[in-house]
Parts: sequence; structure tokens; C-alpha cells
Amino acid sequence: MPFLKNHYHKKLKLALISGILVALGVILAVFVNHRHITEKEGDVVSGIRNKSNISIGKAHQTAIRNGIKEWNLDAASVNYMVKKNQAIFRDLSVTFYLKDKTEVYLTANKGILTIDSNDMELLGNIVVKNSKYRLKTENLFYSHNQRIIFSKVPVKVTGAAFDLVADSMSLNLNTNKTMFEGKVQGTLREIIRL
Repeated sequence: MPFLKNHYHKKLKLALISGILVALGVILAVFVNHRHITEKEGDVVSGIRNKSNISIGKAHQTAIRNGIKEWNLDAASVNYMVKKNQAIFRDLSVTFYLKDKTEVYLTANKGILTIDSNDMELLGNIVVKNSKYRLKTENLFYSHNQRIIFSKVPVKVTGAAFDLVADSMSLNLNTNKTMFEGKVQGTLREIIRL
């Protein structure tokens, strides 16, 4: 019997040592594999910073200069292009705040904002309006430093007393003055008050 008991202890000891060695081998394999994956994750994160796009639904951005709010932008979605340093907005609306406390509202299908300069290019079904007029066009630019909205393609402007079409236009948000260029045609209506 003591022989069987001693033999049983040896087998148990051998099984435990084998189990411990297998467990150590598994732990070592997992550690080496995890370390390899972690190194690859570092490469992936680095790649995201340098090459990827970031997409966000429902975006809001405000431009403030010298403590004064210049514009607010809201969009259904935004795609940030890291390499180009641009944000591409879909279904956007922008509110520009003027010095005389009036506001100019703009809507467009797409807007491309250059992050460094806050300049924008707007595309598709563009409407610019305030309390006096409504402008429609398909392509428009906003220069943030100069605070000028301009179009190099035809625009149509309507107001209570006029309809106007022009080949191009620019609106200075600092002076609230608009200039039309190229072939300009319009109709003026007299408003009669009784």
C-alpha cells in the first residue's frame, strides 16, 4: 500500500508540475501575443492621427474673434479630414452676426471649412437671407479674415421691392454692403402705401 500511495503522490506531483508548466507557457504566449498586438495598436493610433477621417453626427461650431461671436454653424453631420485639415459639413446652416446687431442666415447642402483659417466653401442649394432680402446660388465662399461672402457663379436676389440676377456678387459683413458684377439684371417695384 505505501508503494501505491507513494506512486500516486508522484503522479499527482508530476501532473501538478505539468499543469503549472502548461499554465506558464499559456501565460507567456498570451503576454508575447498581447505585446505584439499592443505594438500594432500603437501603429494604428498613429495612423489614425495622420491619415484617417473622423465622422460625427450633428455638429455645432462657433467662431469668436476678440471676444465677439462672428458666426454659429450647425450641421446634420461632419467629416473631419485630418490630412487636409478640413471639416466637411452636410445639411448646414450658418448664422452670421453683424456689427449692427442684425443677423444673416445661410443654408447649404454641403460646406467645407478650412480649420486653420475658418474660411468656407459652400455647395448646393444655397440660400442667404436677412430681414430684407433672400439670395440663392449653387456655390459660395466665405473669407473669415475679411468677413466677406462671395460667389463666382450666378446669383438670384429677391426682396420686397426688387428682383435681381447677377453673374457674381460679394457681401461685406463688416459694412453690410453688397456688390454685384458681370451681367446684372433686375426689376424694381414701387411700394405704394395708402
